[in-house]
Amino acid sequence: MYNNWQCGILSYKLFALIFPGPNVQKEVSKLAKQSGHYETVMVLNTKLGEEAIQALVEKFKTLIQQNGTINNVDVWGKRRLAYLIEDETEGYYVLIDFTSKPDFPAELDRVYKITDGVLRSLITAKQD
Repeated sequence: MYNNWQCGILSYKLFALIFPGPNVQKEVSKLAKQSGHYETVMVLNTKLGEEAIQALVEKFKTLIQQNGTINNVDVWGKRRLAYLIEDETEGYYVLIDFTSKPDFPAELDRVYKITDGVLRSLITAKQD
């Protein structure tokens, strides 16, 4: 489980994703070339219902397994959002730690963006 400090770091990374600076993408690309170890957090719409949420989580887990290996899945569950996203006050959080080739995170991000029910997502390259 993550402590408050780690949740704050993840919130900062999510903020950086929403409002990226000019060098953020360069740093992510540099880290991605050094390591194939990634971490992704997705925030799903709770109005979908439990079955639809579990189906989305399984969809993304399957996609990641087809293109790499999953090291850990941490389901945070339903949490209150810090601010409204698409008029929603709650989101269902899932953190997945995985290893893949450097080109896969871009594809995963593309799939996140076109999938209904994903409020926000973040993919970061982890340093070993």
